[in-house]
Amino acid sequence: MCPACLNWIRVHIFPAFNREQTVHPTESPLIGGQSSCFYHPHKAAVVPCESCGRFLCALCDVEIGGVHRCPRCLESGRRKQVLQTLQTEHTRYDRIALALTTLGILVWPITIISAPAALYIVIRYWNRRSTVLRSGSAGFIIAGVLAVAEISGWAFFFYMVIHGWRT
Repeated sequence: MCPACLNWIRVHIFPAFNREQTVHPTESPLIGGQSSCFYHPHKAAVVPCESCGRFLCALCDVEIGGVHRCPRCLESGRRKQVLQTLQTEHTRYDRIALALTTLGILVWPITIISAPAALYIVIRYWNRRSTVLRSGSAGFIIAGVLAVAEISGWAFFFYMVIHGWRT
């Protein structure tokens, strides 16, 4: 009953409320004499950070390439760009090249600039295809074919302008 309005209150309890709480083996509570996590003093430490030496629990431990780091060192390494194995961004060059060529199809005068730019991107970044995002070579191939077709169209146009439209 609500003490303010004296109406009955209906409460719905989630089934998880009645479950018995279990402690995960890697997140054991602190037992006397054990080292505690630097960030969670109530949890037992499982590994030290290999950059700063702070003790970490299983929640704070971030393992990248077999090296254990704490969240603070991980963020510091990302900011300073010292972690080569941590990739937080990826540029899809195949999509950029494809966008340049399809933009040229929609607005044909811009192909005089966008087609060579797309062809440059295809040639320059062909070997930088992502293994993380599973981008194959189909986008590069389509963009390259369209760019060559657009450049060929312009070459044909200029040839016909210079040499005349003979039939």
